Amino acid sequence: MSAPEWGLRRAKETPNFARMAQNIAQEITALLTAALAPTRLDVINDSAQHAGHSGDDGSGESHFTVVIESAAFAGKNRLARQRLVLAALGDIPGNRVHAFAMKCSAPGETA
Repeated sequence: MSAPEWGLRRAKETPNFARMAQNIAQEITALLTAALAPTRLDVINDSAQHAGHSGDDGSGESHFTVVIESAAFAGKNRLARQRLVLAALGDIPGNRVHAFAMKCSAPGETA
């Protein structure tokens, strides 16, 4: 095994998954807070539920759910709301995490 392959394998085997997952969750929180000024924001790491499944890269940060309430969503349909979230997160959904679910609502609505 070459040195780069060994380094990648070693990084995946490092047991500090909680710290790594916290970092991506914090990044998601910071980006959404800056872009959408949410009145409610829950960033849930669902990765442990998918350990060993397709899309699990062993990082502990492969699956996330976001529940967000923001005035920026008022008068917008579900697709427009999701586009706002995806625009705020850049390359995180689909590139840096395998699965990303979201529930978007405006104040006074249920998510």
